[in-house]
Amino acid sequence: MLEPLLRVIDLYCERDERILFEGLAFDLSCGELMQIEGSNGSGKTTLLRILSGLSGDYEGEVFWRGKPVAKVKDDFFSSLLYFGHQPGVKGMLTPVENLQWYSAIHPALLVERINCALEVVGLKGYEDVPCHSLSAGQNRRVSLARLYMNTAKLWILDEPFTAIDKKGVAAKERLLADHVASGGSVILTTHHDLTSCGAVTKVNLDQLMGT
Repeated sequence: MLEPLLRVIDLYCERDERILFEGLAFDLSCGELMQIEGSNGSGKTTLLRILSGLSGDYEGEVFWRGKPVAKVKDDFFSSLLYFGHQPGVKGMLTPVENLQWYSAIHPALLVERINCALEVVGLKGYEDVPCHSLSAGQNRRVSLARLYMNTAKLWILDEPFTAIDKKGVAAKERLLADHVASGGSVILTTHHDLTSCGAVTKVNLDQLMGT
């Protein structure tokens, strides 16, 4: 039996003296898309930050390719693309400059795909406009363009469909489906109904919330 790409064992997290989740366990395999569900405050974003290595405030174990993440950090982070609530775009830089900066610090992002990525997300003609002059939705698209540049095996995405129009949503669904079909894996939160991404594994945090 193949080793799962990511394995979570008995994960426990508490915030402000309230248990968000406990006993959380799952395996994520190559070619699998997993949707994290739950009501507001159930800990969805917190869980994604834990899985991305951005938060160590938890108990339990997270394994990457059969080894504790803490022992294979370089391999894990080079294989991961995390997309959070905040776009993480530098306002003084243009979309092209922001993506060049991203690719300089993340080996999975291919700089030669920048112009194509910006065109796909609807920013053709805005490549050299400082991001502080763009709308909030356009800045989010700059960040989303990373998805079209990267070769990372694991994508962890927090509400990737926010502020995206119908055409953009359809393109994003195709991208997720293609990534999974090629053997990549995705963990995401979304209120969007994933209709074109094939089989979706669901984990509902409401069932694990403390009382």
